Amino acid sequence: MTAAVLEAVPNFSEGRNLGTVEAIVDAIRGAGATVLDWSADADHNRSVVTFVGTPDTVEEAAIAAARVAVERIDLRTHDGVHPRIGAVDVLPFVPLLGLSRDDAIAIAHRAGTRLAREVGIPVFFYADASSPPGRSLSELRRGGYEALVGGWPEDRRPDAAPADWPHAGAHPTAGATCVGARPVLLAWNVLVRGLTIDAAKNVARSLRARNGGPEGVRALAFELPRRRAVQISMNLEDAEARSPMDVFRRLESAVAAAGGEIVETEVIGMLPDRLVADAAAERLRLRGDAAPRMLSRALTRYLAERDSAAGRLS
Repeated sequence: MTAAVLEAVPNFSEGRNLGTVEAIVDAIRGAGATVLDWSADADHNRSVVTFVGTPDTVEEAAIAAARVAVERIDLRTHDGVHPRIGAVDVLPFVPLLGLSRDDAIAIAHRAGTRLAREVGIPVFFYADASSPPGRSLSELRRGGYEALVGGWPEDRRPDAAPADWPHAGAHPTAGATCVGARPVLLAWNVLVRGLTIDAAKNVARSLRARNGGPEGVRALAFELPRRRAVQISMNLEDAEARSPMDVFRRLESAVAAAGGEIVETEVIGMLPDRLVADAAAERLRLRGDAAPRMLSRALTRYLAERDSAAGRLS
């Protein structure tokens, strides 16, 4: 039978010292997980690693990576355009094959507790892993690391911390970590030309669900000093259940209405099937729904059905 497959996509607050990022990646591989992708961005001063494996392997790899990050990343000297509260800023677990949402939540809770007890990082649970579910990263990151290191705000107490925690707030150099469980997410950065940063912020604001934008969209605008560019950074939650191209078309229209144009799009991490299927269908004018005919989806469905049949016969 095919083993269950879990994905983790931790974000680390280091995007300039590639030696540190590579040490984190090496720790993940050393724990037995398969690294699918990693990237580092100097303006954001942030790196993202995508890795998969069995649930136990992915959990051990996440703990190993966190140990390296806590040892080598010091938020007291960290600067970058992206909001952050920790050296290991976010650690989401994504059930891919043979795992349920509840399985991912249980793994997130176990890993978060271990991060607190074994690595010494206070932990907040977010997304599906929070109680009640749905706690957002923007809520937890309000004010950044600096708002937490001197003491916990009344509305933000960690869900897990060492019993003998000696600090009034977050870890003095590693901050705190947000650990979550969620579906496949699309994280993409879009460079725009012809917009001021204020105009780009207005575009980003218009895309958010609470302002009438598509459900599940989180968007921020950044000025990138090293690239001398303006970027709109978006997350689309549950990218397999929503159309990324609908979001992109809305962004394209809003940028054009503000007098700008899109220069390039960068996807962080892996490309969700839905994005590829929708983009190909639109560009090629394919007849019918392309998503069910994606080979990767058909193969996953075949493996799941085969294993289910084998289980019934055993």
